[in-house]
Amino acid sequence: ATIQPLANSIGVNCQALTGRTKGKMRADLLTDLKAGKISILVGTHAIFQSDVSFSNLALTVIDEQHKFGVHQRLNLQAKGHGVDLLVMTATPIPRTLMMTSYGDMDVSRLIEKPAGRQPVNTTVLPMERFAEVITAIKRAIETGGRVYWVCPLVETSSLADLVAAEERFNTLTEHFGSRVGLVHGRLPETQRDKTMSDFANGKFDILIATTVIEVGVDVPEATIMVVEQAERFGLAQLHQLRGRVGRGNKPSNCLLLYATPLTKTAWARLNILRKTDDGFRIAEEDLRLRGAGELLGTRQSGLPNFRLAELPVHAELLAVAQDDARLILTQDETLQGERGKALRILLYLFEREAATSLLRSG
Repeated sequence: ATIQPLANSIGVNCQALTGRTKGKMRADLLTDLKAGKISILVGTHAIFQSDVSFSNLALTVIDEQHKFGVHQRLNLQAKGHGVDLLVMTATPIPRTLMMTSYGDMDVSRLIEKPAGRQPVNTTVLPMERFAEVITAIKRAIETGGRVYWVCPLVETSSLADLVAAEERFNTLTEHFGSRVGLVHGRLPETQRDKTMSDFANGKFDILIATTVIEVGVDVPEATIMVVEQAERFGLAQLHQLRGRVGRGNKPSNCLLLYATPLTKTAWARLNILRKTDDGFRIAEEDLRLRGAGELLGTRQSGLPNFRLAELPVHAELLAVAQDDARLILTQDETLQGERGKALRILLYLFEREAATSLLRSG
């Protein structure tokens, strides 16, 4: 269910703000928001803009957490005072997972899958088996299935992403003719929406795409997800892409194609997806392989730069440190006592005093 009908049924004003909200409509919405006439605002990155002001922001809910950076989450928190934060994701980023270990963030795990979801069988294959993949796709289409084909991610160039998608479109058109559609980030929104709609309605059997299909796509007839050069994608992205299939009543498959040779670490990352569909377990493996990033910084992965501790060696001290920190804050919240002043000096010496605000970003 969407939020607006539920809100309307109890007399709560719920509005949406996106990049498509323009002109007078946007101006009126921002005026009502600042005046406190809007109780719930649902939006995209457009909410982060400086002219978006809330009357009394009390709670922020960030869905698909891995899509947002630390500064973006902080920016939203700064639009209110003492704002509570709820972040939601199928796979927590390593930094957030470590924050839960440190006691800086509580976690709730929703283990149950939505009703009607089918298990997705995940297979990891080298690109050299491309011909076998084409054969498997033909069999799926013959039984009424539809296919997503996600092209390799090229971090340095969105143009390179586009070229890769168009090349694969031409290749698959040779095998499947006009039953192949193409969407990518450079298409006008109206054209992209039409192509997605045509795929959902059965005009296309195969949809070639970049990661624009990562979220918000629901086609129950889709039974195969192919991710080309999967080693270039993050685990959270791959898990999200896999979630696009298995939404109907037919068995579904996710094929992760990789370019050889594959490093040991890259194989370990892909293999965890083959072994489990538990987003939390995937996140834990991501944490082990990539590191947690900076809890008091903006890096969301990578090995933390501790001065005196080594997490693998001193992990058991985390619980002790948590209890001690909570006791200190209970007895001396502003750190004005004798021990509190010593802690303030330590924070200053380790250049962490100003950075503690970053914990509020999630």
